[in-house]
Amino acid sequence: MASLSNSSLLRFVSRNERRGDRFKEVLTANLGCFASSPSLPGFRFSLEANRCPARGFWARVPRASAEAAAVVEDKGEWGLEEKNGVKGRPLRVGIVCGGPSAERGISLNSARSVLDHIQGEDLHVTCYYIDFDFNAYAVSSAQLYSNTPADFDFKLESLAHAFSSLTEFAEHLSISVDIVFPVIHGRFGEDGGIQELLEKANVPFVGTPSAECRQAFDKYNASVELKKKGFVTVPSFLIQGNHADKSELAKWFDRHLLDRDSGKVVVKPTRAGSSIGVSVAYGVDDSLLKAIDIISEGIDDKVLIEVFLEGGCEFTAIVIDVGTDSQCDPVSLLPTEVELCSKNDVNEDTLFSYRRKYLPTQQVAYHTPPRFPIDIIEHIRQGAALLFKSFKLRDYARIDGWFLPSPVKLFSSSVNNCEFGNTKSGTIIFSDINLISGMEQTSFMFQQASKVGFSHSNILRTIIHRACLRFPSLRTHGKAWSMLYQRLKSAKHMDDVPKRKVFVIFGGETSERQVSLMSGTNVWLNLQAFDDLDVLPCMLAPADGYASANHLDIYQVSSSNVVWTLPYSLVLRHTTEEVFAACLEAIEPNRAMLTSQLSKHVMAELLEGLSKQDWFTGFDIIEETPQKLTLEQWIMHAKEAQATIFIALHGGIGEDGTLQSLLETARVPYTGPGQMASNTCMDKVSTSLALAQSKIWEYLQYPRS
Repeated sequence: MASLSNSSLLRFVSRNERRGDRFKEVLTANLGCFASSPSLPGFRFSLEANRCPARGFWARVPRASAEAAAVVEDKGEWGLEEKNGVKGRPLRVGIVCGGPSAERGISLNSARSVLDHIQGEDLHVTCYYIDFDFNAYAVSSAQLYSNTPADFDFKLESLAHAFSSLTEFAEHLSISVDIVFPVIHGRFGEDGGIQELLEKANVPFVGTPSAECRQAFDKYNASVELKKKGFVTVPSFLIQGNHADKSELAKWFDRHLLDRDSGKVVVKPTRAGSSIGVSVAYGVDDSLLKAIDIISEGIDDKVLIEVFLEGGCEFTAIVIDVGTDSQCDPVSLLPTEVELCSKNDVNEDTLFSYRRKYLPTQQVAYHTPPRFPIDIIEHIRQGAALLFKSFKLRDYARIDGWFLPSPVKLFSSSVNNCEFGNTKSGTIIFSDINLISGMEQTSFMFQQASKVGFSHSNILRTIIHRACLRFPSLRTHGKAWSMLYQRLKSAKHMDDVPKRKVFVIFGGETSERQVSLMSGTNVWLNLQAFDDLDVLPCMLAPADGYASANHLDIYQVSSSNVVWTLPYSLVLRHTTEEVFAACLEAIEPNRAMLTSQLSKHVMAELLEGLSKQDWFTGFDIIEETPQKLTLEQWIMHAKEAQATIFIALHGGIGEDGTLQSLLETARVPYTGPGQMASNTCMDKVSTSLALAQSKIWEYLQYPRS
């Protein structure tokens, strides 16, 4: 059986497993100059060695190997007493990422996010990677943060522990972890591949079993099954391998009233995710050409051609199972409407492409809940939960679909002529089942969960707890984990540590504002892991939106500068423009009232199931309304709150000393260099002159004209 020796373990153990520590160290160091400030009486950070439980209970010690952990457990050295015959101990979770599909990059991002939000003193995480050729590796958490799949693969040989085969890898998992959390997207992750490997080795895992994955992942098979179960489906034509019958496709075009030369259709692989390979085609010849391209590029050997849904609105809904043991009780969270915004070209194909899903763009906007009639939102939620149960999905999934406000006559009747999706307000069509939803920091999973009271950590841990209940072999371990979690949580509340307010500011008007948003989001999420910090995310923005800021001087404080204080869910966006638009939508009275009403309804449904679980400790996010302040008002607000400012602005007033000067005048502590140093370092010429005048003889100045 495969195992990791102590030397192997030391080689890939992270040098700093908790990135959150770094943020806090920076914050602490930058407060040194304010130590005697009257605005900070008695201020201190509680830097405990083993506990920081807001996002879990984290340990500053290297993770033990599976064998070492087993020895410790056998010797009773977890330091916890037995209760009702059960001894508290951490749950051992193995995250498996990578895979052979083009979605490996998304898988790595998902793995980082899951790792960030679940690891703790009560939950020990080890990381594994499967490459394009199905080779399996044990990797360190530090290695997981390599920027790209290419960077990651480059370091495998020197930093990772390789397994000789997938069978050896599965055997290792069977003795080293209690449960596996697969985050492989696409092939081998959602098609039942990794699940079948784990099932054969009797390794418990999060998510849907292999047979059900195979059926749901194949878009054609899923569509056929949906129709059998009474759901409205989109008319489609299947092309397999090199068997493309042009005459049959032409007849299909005729049957659905599509022009053979210009009829608009969607061409996509049947077994791929993240919109990879999806395109719009016009007419029979173009459709066949694009289908053959998908096959020749090796994306898939089965291609689906579907009628293009003109006038449709795309949506997506996360479903989680809150049942007990083997009883499935799926609840859909608040769905998200995906609005595609074509900029100039009226002929632009409006598809929710890979770029629009994962990269900063101004061509997409998200609305949670959707701007649909209330009865349609409820029908979507009911349909998603029904689909989840009908396909025998487990733990969680993401269901995508379309809402067509106008009646559509293209759709044929199902066998029983009683279709789910036909409503008075329009037609609902479920089109894609995502068995392992993306779990990047700003993904739909966390956007929707935060609207109904779940933080990143809480929703992920809820999913893991639910998965443990399905495996009889894990019930004892699950109880032991729950006991440890509750003990640590009780100890946390006994400490009564005073909270220090921290305002994290990001955004701005420079070309670096999207990077600033990512930086600020990471800082905010990491600092939330500390019990003694109360962290508020804030975005600097032009008062009238980014369209009005094109000609402003980004290095001047203007009356047009405002700061939005943001609720949890509104930070989870790809661009500052999206955040700004979401703020405006959130403060619209009718919209705010509807969101609150629907959120309470979903939370009540969730509680009906979760309240039966002794491990569920409640929701941990309160959705609030964003507040808009002038920059001056925001600084005074920080002063009154005795807050420390974490500056995550890039360029502009955040780096040239302007903001630093304003904060110093108001005697508000902040991170980073002071006003003079910021002003000098922002100007490359000034920096060069300052270095030239310094007495650092070792410095070799590059000649400048």
